Amino acid sequence: MESSYVDKSKVSLRPIDKRIARDMIEKNHYSGRLSSCRYPLGIFYDEDSQHQFFDKNEKLIGVACYGFPVGRRVVGSIFKEEIIQNKNILELTRLFIHDGYGKNIESLAISLSFKWMKQHAPNIKVLISYADPEQSHDGAIYQATNWIYQGCGDFQLAPTYSLRVNEDDEWMHSRSVYSKYGSAAPENLKKAIGRDFWLKKEASKHRYIYFLGNKRENRNFKNMMKHPIMDYPKNYVHDVTITKITVENNKWKD
Repeated sequence: MESSYVDKSKVSLRPIDKRIARDMIEKNHYSGRLSSCRYPLGIFYDEDSQHQFFDKNEKLIGVACYGFPVGRRVVGSIFKEEIIQNKNILELTRLFIHDGYGKNIESLAISLSFKWMKQHAPNIKVLISYADPEQSHDGAIYQATNWIYQGCGDFQLAPTYSLRVNEDDEWMHSRSVYSKYGSAAPENLKKAIGRDFWLKKEASKHRYIYFLGNKRENRNFKNMMKHPIMDYPKNYVHDVTITKITVENNKWKD
């Protein structure tokens, strides 16, 4: 079915228990973990909807998780002035859908989530999401659903780094580095590790914005944006930079 488009009449979306969403994400999403999730929205497929005399036979095929952004300054990173509050913004933190339900199933699910938000969470005015170049993602599903593209990295406060202590180790993501060592700053890592190690600059993520307000609100949002609207990225290539940190000499070596 992947080569064909999904039958929109068979797909629906509604809230599910967060434990179910967590289980699906931990088992299937490449990140292996559920991030901030205020609204876990289940994506259902009605396998028997073509038969009008049968009851619905819905199958949970995916989940879209929306949560409040972690950073306190997210409004200031989007708008020139604080015309809304952080409580009016949600981030699409996780999206997973099983294969085999049509090549447009993800964009359809996102579109359904827009409708759900407008009906059930009218205080939410802005959605934000990111696409990770390190996973070969450029945001195709956001482009298909008309999100605004804001670039790759200009809005981030500081670069982040993955770590490995031995040259043949797997890279440890910056979140795990912080959890283990209490800091991701190179100077602090020198003290904590006490030996040479390697840092890899993590790719800056593509950022996408979607406005859920009325026409007047959305027009005002666009006029107040801090960063210009950019063309969608195509064939984006992430440059990998690896640096060896030498503790003995207290110097950086490439």
